[in-house]
Amino acid sequence: MAVITVALLGGESSGKTTLGLALTRQLNALGVSATLVPEHLRVWCEREGRAPLAHEQVAMADEQTRLIDAAAQSGAEVVVADTTALVVAAYSERVFNDRSLLPVSLKAQQRFNLSLLMGLDLPWQADGLCRDGPGMRADIDAVLRRELQAAGIPFQTVYGGAEARLQHALRAVGVMLGRPLVAQDPLLEAGTGRWTCENCSDPDCERRLFSGLVSRHPS
Repeated sequence: MAVITVALLGGESSGKTTLGLALTRQLNALGVSATLVPEHLRVWCEREGRAPLAHEQVAMADEQTRLIDAAAQSGAEVVVADTTALVVAAYSERVFNDRSLLPVSLKAQQRFNLSLLMGLDLPWQADGLCRDGPGMRADIDAVLRRELQAAGIPFQTVYGGAEARLQHALRAVGVMLGRPLVAQDPLLEAGTGRWTCENCSDPDCERRLFSGLVSRHPS
């Protein structure tokens, strides 16, 4: 059976790790063998006690991709990646004004079966090490959306608390597996598992539409 690869995308304090752990745990509980690839950047920062410098970004991105590729050979049905090289490339652009990592990272991103972009509705929390603030999180979100859309890479944006995000992810993975894992969501398009605002790519508008707070795009 071909492995299903799931990318969790988003800036700092956007909920990637929480969702990755919950999704992996619940998939295994449902009888779907799943493994989680941790964020290499976090492991590196904890070990070194600092954020990486500009010349270290390429190694960060390459190692994240290598870890994901290795997990895909583990025999698991689903590999959940807590970030990808594309997030590293987005940070490299935002922090160092270096866009050179984007082409390779987008090629790696295209190999994923499912890309889940974390919404910006969770409160930002400091971790005392490598986080820069809610402004940076929003900037990274903007870069990710721009690059995914320009490259034509389908993605879904997940919002809500931990349980809501988990249910969304389970529905999306179920589409990929060809069997429902939870009740179907009418906002997800069968076969593609993609929902985005049809009128724009504004995160606030998207969140309101997704949450049912407005019935249509504002004129």
